[in-house]
Amino acid sequence: MPTVLVTGASGYVGGRLVPALLDAGFAVRCLARTPAKLDAAPWRTSVEVIRGEVGGDLAEAMAGVDVAVYLVHSIGQGGQWSTTEHRDAANFGRAARKAGVERIIYLGGLGDDAEVLSEHLSSRHKVGELLRESGVDTAEFRAGVVIGSGSASFEMLRSLVEVLPVMVTPRWINNQCQPIAIADVIQYLVAACQAEGPAIGGIYEIGGPDVVTYAEMMALYAEVAQLPRRRLLSVPLLTPGLSSHWVGLVTPVPVPLARELVKSLINEVVVRHHGAEERFGVHPMSLRTAMTRALAAVQDDRVPTTFSDADLLHFATTATDPEWSGGTIFKDTRTATTSAGASAVFSAVTSVGGNHGWYSGEFLWRVRGLIDQLAGGPGLRRGRKAVLTVGDPLDFWRVEDLVHDRRLRLHAEMAMPGDAWLTWDIEETERGTVVTQTALYRPHGLSGRLYWYSVAPFHGFVFPGMLTGIVRDAELRASS
Repeated sequence: MPTVLVTGASGYVGGRLVPALLDAGFAVRCLARTPAKLDAAPWRTSVEVIRGEVGGDLAEAMAGVDVAVYLVHSIGQGGQWSTTEHRDAANFGRAARKAGVERIIYLGGLGDDAEVLSEHLSSRHKVGELLRESGVDTAEFRAGVVIGSGSASFEMLRSLVEVLPVMVTPRWINNQCQPIAIADVIQYLVAACQAEGPAIGGIYEIGGPDVVTYAEMMALYAEVAQLPRRRLLSVPLLTPGLSSHWVGLVTPVPVPLARELVKSLINEVVVRHHGAEERFGVHPMSLRTAMTRALAAVQDDRVPTTFSDADLLHFATTATDPEWSGGTIFKDTRTATTSAGASAVFSAVTSVGGNHGWYSGEFLWRVRGLIDQLAGGPGLRRGRKAVLTVGDPLDFWRVEDLVHDRRLRLHAEMAMPGDAWLTWDIEETERGTVVTQTALYRPHGLSGRLYWYSVAPFHGFVFPGMLTGIVRDAELRASS
């Protein structure tokens, strides 16, 4: 079997490409900065995982590889993110050539090189150029808006349309784009891996059959989602910076990433050079079909990957992600290291709630419990069992995941306009046991967002003390 190296396997596209490659009969090797993020993937035992980064030493990852798929990017991650992208791409190309890799497959972005492109699109094109300059046969697929449950483009579109009945929009709302379904993108990538002969190199522009404006795309989503008609008010002076802050508030896309995506919307991204369909035998679905499928997957909680799965600096890395993928997520992550072993930390973590309390801010917890009772929720009345198992109630939470000496995840059942999770991940390292405490919140509509901003200040009092209390308790347990 040919061996395919997939970079970005923990990301949105990579997480869907890997099982498709396995189904097609390839041997798959994944390069991951954080291998633990792949542990929960249903295909994990069927692939080889190498820890590493595209900008580092790739000798082990490239050894024996026939095809290398490049799916990583650094968009919006620091002031010099495009420089990082170019450095990493050049390093990847050199390593592929040195290892004798036959083919590189790269997913970039649409955009006419004759125009002045945004930094994001310009960098995407430069990455493709650097990979081709390696001398390895390189197929560069350029896609525009990717429609699929969990994609950044789709979640930004979905959140804007669902949350806001009236939208103030920039003039680029009338620019044209040519969206493509994530399933069709995966088909193209697999077909390129399967293509016979070493020379398939070149630039392939891919898109669905529909060319629409962003305004038309929003209107179509409202129709597919059976929402009332949305009204768009174009404001010429609405800058990308202002737009990105608004997008960051209303959608799951963080501001640094939103800023670069919004800047790219000033460029029309349509297929100008056809031929990819015939070359690879892919016939993309319509935009309506793509939206219908994506929305159904979100509603049925069938979202295998989301853009926030990637190792972006905007998102803290965790061993697994709860099944909240596909919506806006607010996050509070805190980490501590202790000399106590994983078992002692786990015992301290699984002691939370009930008569034991929450280690910090007990008065605030009681007030929140009372408010929950008044709102019709369970409050703190239910307490907890002495020994927790998955499915057990714990005050106004329920145990959703429990891995001995590794993890406890609670799902909130309190009355509020959204969904919340509280997770502790435990990992033993050479420098001690690292415990990561993560609070996640998925708001429902505008009221959910207002709720988060109203309670966020209290998190600064409760969450640090809770983690400190867990560490203190763990060390007492370890010493006794």
